[in-house]
Amino acid sequence: MTEQKTTAPAIAVEDLWQVFGENAQTALRDARGAGTDASTAQALKDKGLIPAVRAANFEVKSGELFVIMGLSGSGKSTLIRCISRLIEPTAGSVRIDGEDILQADEKRLIELRRRKLGMVFQHFGLFPHMTVADNVGFPLKMQGMGKAERRARALEVLELVDLKGREDTYPRNLSGGQRQRVGIARSLAVNPDIWFLDEPFSALDPLIRRQLQDEFLNIQATLKKSIVFITHDIQEALKLADRIAIMKDGEVVQIGTPEEIVLHPVNDYVAEFSKDVPKGRHGCVENVMTQDIPENMPDDPGLKVGMTIETALAKCMSLYEPVPVHDAQGALVGAVNPSDLAAALQAEET
Repeated sequence: MTEQKTTAPAIAVEDLWQVFGENAQTALRDARGAGTDASTAQALKDKGLIPAVRAANFEVKSGELFVIMGLSGSGKSTLIRCISRLIEPTAGSVRIDGEDILQADEKRLIELRRRKLGMVFQHFGLFPHMTVADNVGFPLKMQGMGKAERRARALEVLELVDLKGREDTYPRNLSGGQRQRVGIARSLAVNPDIWFLDEPFSALDPLIRRQLQDEFLNIQATLKKSIVFITHDIQEALKLADRIAIMKDGEVVQIGTPEEIVLHPVNDYVAEFSKDVPKGRHGCVENVMTQDIPENMPDDPGLKVGMTIETALAKCMSLYEPVPVHDAQGALVGAVNPSDLAAALQAEET
């Protein structure tokens, strides 16, 4: 794990608003006298303005993969653009390693984007007339790095994203998944401390998407970046995230670990996202256990707090002897071990 440079969170967002429309700052200031954030948002809507992000508050820890998800129009992409200051927030603060980047001038902002912040979007915008290596090395060229050094760094990150041997290929000769890998490599070339990714895999077919998710997790395990990752896919969020923020109508309605989002949704909106998610695969024993220990405990199947509910259930079932199985008429036709039932269920849902 990389050493933390400061004690501050990698990202700290406080009371962040993004309102679209004329005289948004004045309108927001006037509307906030209405009371709650909900009444403020309604007052803005009544004036014909759009409160795309409403009083967002959260922190991203150093080395954390923080996923923001929600339906289309929920404000997640607007939020990440505010945090990276691709658009100017209407109100609030965004601190990167303790520095309020909303106070940064244009020169400082360019420096941050070139050296500290990496960005990957769904449409990755490779230069068609440049080779893969030149595309990856382009941000380094903007930093003034020499050609030989740029190529060496490009080859290093291309190997990291499993594109070794493709460095002299042009983007037109790559598949969609390979072009996305080039976009990821280009973002990594400058070795950013903080990485913003806005639905980078959503345009890819399911198989390539799963492969890139696996590669992305391998990259994160190696580099331990601080990441804000946008998606609308709950399965992707659960697979990748350390924590997840769920957005609705510009508001962050719940922040929690994947287990907390699946097992303890705060409302029906959050619950709807995970209704088809196998709870046993994402919940852990510690999420459902009690600290009241009975005097007479049964045989110990060896459960651990971090074990999934699904795996724990299979271990508990292993304590039972085979049970009878009857046909439709009630005749005894065989036997089955409960642990085999659990194992078959796990295989079916994998």
